[in-house]
Amino acid sequence: MAPMLISGCSHFNDGRQAKTTFAEANDLFHQGSYPASLEKYSGIIDKYPAMADRALFEMGIIYAHPKNDQKDYRKSLECFQKLIKDYPESVYRQNSEMMMFNIRNVALKDQTIAAQQMQIETLQHEVQGKENLIVGKENVIVGKENEIVTLQKKIEALEKRFFTYAIQKGSVDRILIEKNARRLMLISQGEVLKSYNIALGGNPIGPKERQGDNKTPEGTYVIDGRNKDSRFHLSLHISYPNERDKNRAKELGVSPGGDIMIHGIKNGFSWVGDAHTAVDWTKGCIAVTDEEIEEISKLAPNGTIVEIRP
Repeated sequence: MAPMLISGCSHFNDGRQAKTTFAEANDLFHQGSYPASLEKYSGIIDKYPAMADRALFEMGIIYAHPKNDQKDYRKSLECFQKLIKDYPESVYRQNSEMMMFNIRNVALKDQTIAAQQMQIETLQHEVQGKENLIVGKENVIVGKENEIVTLQKKIEALEKRFFTYAIQKGSVDRILIEKNARRLMLISQGEVLKSYNIALGGNPIGPKERQGDNKTPEGTYVIDGRNKDSRFHLSLHISYPNERDKNRAKELGVSPGGDIMIHGIKNGFSWVGDAHTAVDWTKGCIAVTDEEIEEISKLAPNGTIVEIRP
């Protein structure tokens, strides 16, 4: 706070302008305009040096992002290295070190694949010139192609881990539940990260109206708490009832009920696994497997918006 108090109103103006510029750069990133987003972040470094560490971190992510067709691992590493060197006390330092580790692994796999592809091209030329060695060479080619497939899978896994790590640092900002589809989706900045099959309340059609009707609510809520000692392995509490729910129950002269959760399987029955979705068995909650609720709990902090659609 001290620098803010010393610099006065101009600092707050700069802060607002910088926030706006960060938002513009972020919007360009999510629109897939990676060069334009990088240019915005580069401008932030020049204009707002106090926030350069954050801009460098964002640029490093963009340069290495799996969806960036012009991704450049070298430039990504340079961004993270500059952040670590020039801003040793930055809150982004530890994340940058982790990003560098993942990017180097991905780059190494890319180099290995390129080398294997060159070997395949060489062998293909040899096969064309030596018909009597075709069978043997083709077998070698098949082996090399299989190696490439294996390496590509490893790269995909590494990129997925890289992407997941970046998401975890920003966390999920919305959970979308579609009752008819029996589906729960984790969403970060408008992108669906993962979806899960779910079970609902035993009376699933229509919104929850009253205590004991075994219906799953419909509307917009937030995660406002969690229970690690739940009878259902682990549970995230949803802020039902909202004002709309309360008014509807009041008009009906009933209690709206409560205790709506996203939770796992009842303790002692985790062996049921995915089969639990064969029937809607809760009293109005949204149920997933034990492994899935652990994953959701890690990615969705308190305050995450929960939208439940029919």
